[in-house]
Amino acid sequence: MKRILCGVLFVAVLFSPSFVKAQQQYVKVTNGMIYQKLIEIEKRQAVLEAEFKASREETNRRFEDVNKRFDDINKRFEDLEKNIDKRFEMIDKRFEDINRRFDDINRRFNELINFLWMITAIFTTLTLGVIGFAYWDRRTIIKKSKEEALEEIERKWKPERIDKLVSSLRELAKKDAQVAEILKKFNLL
Repeated sequence: MKRILCGVLFVAVLFSPSFVKAQQQYVKVTNGMIYQKLIEIEKRQAVLEAEFKASREETNRRFEDVNKRFDDINKRFEDLEKNIDKRFEMIDKRFEDINRRFDDINRRFNELINFLWMITAIFTTLTLGVIGFAYWDRRTIIKKSKEEALEEIERKWKPERIDKLVSSLRELAKKDAQVAEILKKFNLL
């Protein structure tokens, strides 16, 4: 590497403006001058290598900082993803609670509907029972009233008494024309 560098420097020195000028003025280049130029070039090269090394270290440090930032961003995304997952799990639990509540409400509505059907059946049974009892009671009372009325009529108005009443009305009709017309109307004369 040094040989190549020395060769390049030698060629550079030969074609440098000062060397060309010196050749024009017929200045004799000595080994000391070449060594001195080589030392200056090596110093410049060392400075450039140090700057390049510092620049490379600075670049590496910046890349490490960028990597750290990406790691931080990845960590934030992972944390965000975990938080989002937790929130979705909470939302899922809430939906499960809501579904359970709707199931409870549906069950309660079904119980309420069954209860209303039972009340309707009881009310219908009671209504039909009361109507049936009223009809049976009415028939029984009317039948018994008829029997009692007939017995009363028979007891108070025996057939002999009715015959006597009709006979007396016929006697009265002989004297009174109005009574005669009434008896004719009812076919008793």
